Amino acid sequence: MTEPSPSPRRLAYLRSQARRARIIRSWQVILLLALFALWELSTRLGWSDGFLISSPSRVAATVGRLWSSGQLWQHIGVSVLETVIGFTAGTVLGTAVAVCMWWWDGLSRVLDPYLVVLNALPKTALGPIFIVWMGAGTGAIVTMTLAISLIVTILNMYQGFRNTDAEKLRLMRTLGAGRGQILRLLVFPANYATLLATLKVNVGLSWVGVIMGEFLVSRAGLGYLIVYGSQVFNMDLVMASVLILAVAAVIMYRLVLRVEKFLNRLLGVMQ
Repeated sequence: MTEPSPSPRRLAYLRSQARRARIIRSWQVILLLALFALWELSTRLGWSDGFLISSPSRVAATVGRLWSSGQLWQHIGVSVLETVIGFTAGTVLGTAVAVCMWWWDGLSRVLDPYLVVLNALPKTALGPIFIVWMGAGTGAIVTMTLAISLIVTILNMYQGFRNTDAEKLRLMRTLGAGRGQILRLLVFPANYATLLATLKVNVGLSWVGVIMGEFLVSRAGLGYLIVYGSQVFNMDLVMASVLILAVAAVIMYRLVLRVEKFLNRLLGVMQ
């Protein structure tokens, strides 16, 4: 059975939305290029000190040197790997703990004050402890990343589970559904949007954890390049590393958005 073709009014609306999206994207690109042009112009005309803030041309030259020496992908790969491991582990473990807290109410009452304290505690203060426990290496960095994303995932997912529609819960219990069925058929699907929102938040938090960990103990990675560049007063290296970090974080965030679109499309087909 073929779907009916959209009406002329619907087609006109879709075209206007596409045109609006193109205009917005064009202005975003123009603004970015204008900022880089102003940055470059300010250093060339002496409005600002190029030694302190570098410039786009010097940053590009630094990236080119890192590329030609083979160090660029090495440092990017280390940071990305640490971020993906911490991001995945934090999301999976946090969701599992939230499920356990929803399943056993007593467990949530026991863990609640500890979660509040851990959420308020600056995770960077735990960095030296993680270094002692895990050693001065990737383990400590991933553990710090996990600590940052884990607590946020637990709190967000558990709060979402608790806010599931009470009328629907009561109806399923009345129909004789068990706790596992309620979780699988109602609670988890109802918090699909909460999980996706948590994933988006965890992207940024995971990068924060990795960079802070690399600030403390690392021999490779974008955080290492930033610290090393600041120690030797090489601001070209610092700014290049920061811009590469921004691009990597945006790419990872866009991948999460693509996963969200794929899942939405899949759920639409299943429904």
